[in-house]
Amino acid sequence: MPYSEICYLTAKELAHLIRNKDISAREAVEAHLAQIELVNPLVNAIVTLTPEQALDAADAADATLGRGDYIGPLHGLPIAHKDLVITKGIRTTYGSPLFKDYIPDQDALIVTRLRQAGAITIGKTNTPEFGAGSQTYNEVFGETLNPYDVTKTCGGSSGGAAVALACRMQPIADGSDTGGSLRNPANFCNVVGFRPSPGRVPVWPSQTGWAPTSVQGPMARTVDDAALMLSVIAGPDPRIPISITEQGGVFADSLDRDFSGTRIAWSRDLGGLPVDPRVTKVFDSQRSVFESMGCQLDNTEPDFSDADRIFKIWRGWGQELGKRDMLEAHRDQMKDTLIWDIEQGIGLTGPEIGWAEVKRMELFQKMHAFMERYEFLICPVSQVPPFDVEQRYVTEINGVKMETFIDWMKSCYFITVTGHPSISVPGGFTADGLPVGIQIVGRYRDDLGVLQLAHAFEQATQTWKRMPGPQVLSE
Repeated sequence: MPYSEICYLTAKELAHLIRNKDISAREAVEAHLAQIELVNPLVNAIVTLTPEQALDAADAADATLGRGDYIGPLHGLPIAHKDLVITKGIRTTYGSPLFKDYIPDQDALIVTRLRQAGAITIGKTNTPEFGAGSQTYNEVFGETLNPYDVTKTCGGSSGGAAVALACRMQPIADGSDTGGSLRNPANFCNVVGFRPSPGRVPVWPSQTGWAPTSVQGPMARTVDDAALMLSVIAGPDPRIPISITEQGGVFADSLDRDFSGTRIAWSRDLGGLPVDPRVTKVFDSQRSVFESMGCQLDNTEPDFSDADRIFKIWRGWGQELGKRDMLEAHRDQMKDTLIWDIEQGIGLTGPEIGWAEVKRMELFQKMHAFMERYEFLICPVSQVPPFDVEQRYVTEINGVKMETFIDWMKSCYFITVTGHPSISVPGGFTADGLPVGIQIVGRYRDDLGVLQLAHAFEQATQTWKRMPGPQVLSE
């Protein structure tokens, strides 16, 4: 099979062909390395590349298969890890000049699980400095560009991962999400980004093993591929107290399901958030798809009172916990929005954190009662379509000024606060060809249900098949 065709296979298709020895792992890796060489200079998605190491691993994978052994469901699939995820012996910069030459001496748990399932590391993907903000740029590697319009941002913070997927430079990708970092870039790049339930994918190493705010999860071009990846990265780990005991194998089964009669809450703005009319137009156009699947849709949403302040307190506390000493020592080498983030945490008081915890529990109970009536909530992923890459963050939507550099992501981080699983699945395009995703939120820990509904929607629309334009990628 020509290299150009290998890169256009889904992860499931590629894994099947490798297992059946129709394609070797070396061919798969070589094909994706060739695609990276061709396309990456145009978009700057993969920032550290390890070709020799990857080819050696591919040869080892082929030798293993030749002996009749099979490593796992991802046998031979190439993957580049987000540059916030530590990788043993491979540079991990966090997008910061402070770590531009840092080489960890251990792998993150998610990397270990991917390799144990047969995935082959080919490099690292770009991210904003320490993942702060949904716009992928930093002083180490520069900006990652949106492949559907290279004058626009790809979102973030898993922006490099989303672009590498959209440009067929890798079949699967890992990412992380606090306020939308799996969902927003997927939404901006016409791929899938799944924020699993906290604890579904244990995060190790971690300073905050009890905290549910930040998670790691899968990104892919299809929901099926995201589920395949989740099946190997999910599962308990005794070092993380909130890890869910259910094994990941449940996500390897078929996602097919009949949704006739399923009650869904349909919210265009989560109770009054400003949403760009270009996003709303695409969002509204997909309502009929869910109705054609037999779903019963009501225009409603939970009460998200206090969600904004809750999120900012927990986000700020997390930044202060991990970066206060760094700020004190290297303030002049950190971007202004990251400094603001950390200082917000430094200024918190005990009563404020206590208030946030009480209110978070109240919001969870309101969400629980709401989701007893509705199995799913569907809403926009981001409140705006991809914007100019030179603009560091959105300052105004529909005439409403954004108070901080993250306010334009409320449609994502309101969901974060509830602790419920959510996904961004390709939903359509604006009139000028910019991707817009649909956000599906499920009941507490019903990760499988979210994947099933997203899969059904994806099968009905096939929007994921629309690739970037010829300035980046030829179909």
